[in-house]
Amino acid sequence: MQVEAADRSVPVHSPAVKESVWTRNWREIKKSKHHYILMAPYMILFFMFTVIPVVFSMILSFFYFNMLEFPRFVGLQNYSRLLLGDDVFMIALKNTLMFAVITGPVSYIACFLFAWIINELSPKIRAFMTLVFYAPSIAGNVYFIWLIFFSGDAYGYLNGFLMKTGFILEPVQWLTNEQYILTIIIIVQLWLSLGTSFLAFIAGLQTVDHTLIEAGSIDGIKNRWQELWFITLPSMRPQLMFGAVMQITSSFAVADVAIALAGFPSVNYAAHTIVTHLMDYGTIRFEMGYASAIATVLFGLMLGANLLIQKLLRKVGE
Repeated sequence: MQVEAADRSVPVHSPAVKESVWTRNWREIKKSKHHYILMAPYMILFFMFTVIPVVFSMILSFFYFNMLEFPRFVGLQNYSRLLLGDDVFMIALKNTLMFAVITGPVSYIACFLFAWIINELSPKIRAFMTLVFYAPSIAGNVYFIWLIFFSGDAYGYLNGFLMKTGFILEPVQWLTNEQYILTIIIIVQLWLSLGTSFLAFIAGLQTVDHTLIEAGSIDGIKNRWQELWFITLPSMRPQLMFGAVMQITSSFAVADVAIALAGFPSVNYAAHTIVTHLMDYGTIRFEMGYASAIATVLFGLMLGANLLIQKLLRKVGE
């Protein structure tokens, strides 16, 4: 009874308990101070060039600012104009969501499948195949190849092949026809998608503990698909999460491919995306408040997609 009375005499949320928690945390920080010192340069740069600009952009989205006059507070006017009065943004939103829904999951699965297959090869062949698959994402003039392939004259590779085989009688303007341009950009984006996520998956597969696979075979794992679902994927959750973030970011941030192939702006805004819309108002018209509202909406879409993917990845291996 005395022990129970003593326990009840000090509430769980008392200042003494809180002080001990803060003391314990401070002790842990002092104990790991070398780690924090090593992280400090990156964290300072990250806050200066990422966190602070994002916060300022969100704040600026409630102002009218044209780079010449002092910012003027307009409340939700930029958002109402964006969501209710900007027809071009609605086209950009539709195109961006289409890119995200198609290229995001397809490229993510393709990155993992190619990494899984290549990981089964011998080390020398694996290194060569990794370079082959990763090279398109770092190539400089990669769009030049596709411009020749989809050229609108008879010398374009696709037109030349289709005319030679008799499928068409005259060249098709692939990159100026709104019927084809979005599909072409999706194809090129998928071709370019084997980038950082692909390397992360290769690295994650290399770190899977083979003793777990041996133990799984004893516990009833019967085939490679069960091994993949119950052992491999749960063992590389950090790489899966990193790859998901990278693929979501790239699928929502499509701009360079659309500009290089379809021009800026594209025909009837057929290849217009949220990022190209942001570039239009931010770097050409200098309506920085409105551009900040566009960026905030894009940030919200990316954040929501990331939270959804995190929720789905937690179920891997269950």
